[in-house]
Amino acid sequence: MSTPADAALTAPTQFRTELRADVTRGLSASPKQLPPRWLYDALGSDLFLKITELPEYYPTRSERAILTQRAAAIADITGARTLIELGSGSSDKTRLLLNALEERHNQITYAPVDISASAMKQAVAALSADYPDLTMTPLVADFTTSLTLPPLPGPRLLAFLGGTFGNLLPDERAVFLRSTRSRLAPGDRILLGVDLVKDPDRLRAAYDDAAGVTAAFNLNVLTMLNRELRADFDPDAFEHVAVWDPHHEWIEMRLRSRREQTVTLDDLGLHVSFASGEYLRTEISSKFRPRRLASELSAAGLHVTNWWTDPDGLYGLALVARDDDLTPPR
Repeated sequence: MSTPADAALTAPTQFRTELRADVTRGLSASPKQLPPRWLYDALGSDLFLKITELPEYYPTRSERAILTQRAAAIADITGARTLIELGSGSSDKTRLLLNALEERHNQITYAPVDISASAMKQAVAALSADYPDLTMTPLVADFTTSLTLPPLPGPRLLAFLGGTFGNLLPDERAVFLRSTRSRLAPGDRILLGVDLVKDPDRLRAAYDDAAGVTAAFNLNVLTMLNRELRADFDPDAFEHVAVWDPHHEWIEMRLRSRREQTVTLDDLGLHVSFASGEYLRTEISSKFRPRRLASELSAAGLHVTNWWTDPDGLYGLALVARDDDLTPPR
């Protein structure tokens, strides 16, 4: 039975509290920064979908290629009866996993988790039409800070796709992995998608496309702040920049002030000055080497049981288990 599209989809009551706290903290910091989760309002989510279709943006195509080839094996190895997807977005690539799991079991459960209520509603409505027998338990939440899942049939597969793991800072990744490990029951697995280190020119192009879609996506966060916090950002007074940091091996998305200016956020009683050329960081996207990923997982009591890449070695999918989980493959 499919869950109605508007059930269980009320945005968290703490939305505004968290937004106010993040913006106050981030715009008062030096250098200025905002968590990337605020890029994904309704328009931001739509723009990101357009980004995934751009010729420069390889991660989505590469991950889909791996899933197309390996979804059946993932279903066989895990025997999962529940798919929990963290940062589910449009749930597009998810269909490859759902199809494989449904072929193995007559009845499965899908629990999409995303911070964007609008994206969730659209995804659940589309899946309800295409998977009439699928049980869905959607949850609007920020899974990087706290997540309580309802009782769901096991074994469970927690999918964290799209390279979103790389948007977390190293300390945040460590907290996320330890927290996720604590939620795993015997037989549960994590399916983790990570972008791999590669030529910096290719990386920069993926985050600063010729058509300017990524720039529009990045600048849209200012429009969101104007709407939600009664701010007076002028998006035309900022420009999108993508920078490769070779030391941390990550791409930074930034907004650069075109001139000296002061922005007022009435709801926060905050006046924020920007120097000409000053940056506001809106996202990092870490790129991984297999050895480094294994080290981070090991520090959280996890290990890779299976590892797959696309034919060009641009992107990786890791199937992950607890170190103390001796449950044999199904």
